[in-house]
Amino acid sequence: MAIGETLARMRKERDLTQEDVARKLYVTRQAVSRWENGETEPSVDMCKLIAATFDMPLMQLLEMPDGDYCQSCGMPFFQESDHGSEADGGRSDDFCSMCYQDGAFVGDESMEDLIEEAAPEMAESCHITRDEAVSFMGALLPHLKRWR
Repeated sequence: MAIGETLARMRKERDLTQEDVARKLYVTRQAVSRWENGETEPSVDMCKLIAATFDMPLMQLLEMPDGDYCQSCGMPFFQESDHGSEADGGRSDDFCSMCYQDGAFVGDESMEDLIEEAAPEMAESCHITRDEAVSFMGALLPHLKRWR
C-alpha cells in the first residue's frame, strides 16, 4: 500500500478532513490531496512528522511488512542469497548477508556508524538525497530487532 493510501485510510479512521490534516502538518489541503492521490509523495521528514502527529510508528505509515527486510539495516530481501546465515549454516530469517554471517553480526558498528556507511548507497538506489537517507534510516533503525 502506498503512503498516500495509508494516509487517506488513517485520516478517514480518525474522521478528519484533508483540511484538518493540512492544519496539523502546516501544509496546504492541496498537498494532502496530492499525497493521497499518489501525484506526489511526502518527504522523509514529512513522513516522520505525519507519524509523530498521528502517534503511529513510521514503519506502519510506510506499510513495511514484518520479515521482508533486514532487521539490522532495513534492506529488503529480494532473493534467497540476500539472507544472512546462522551458525549451523541455515538461513537467517531476520538479517541480511551484509550484516549477519555464521550466526554473528559482521561488524560491531553502532547504529550511527551503520547509518553513515549505508546512507550514500540508499540515497543513490532510492533516488533521494543523502540527508533524506540519513533521516529515514535514523527513524527506521531504532525499531528493528537489532537496535531495540
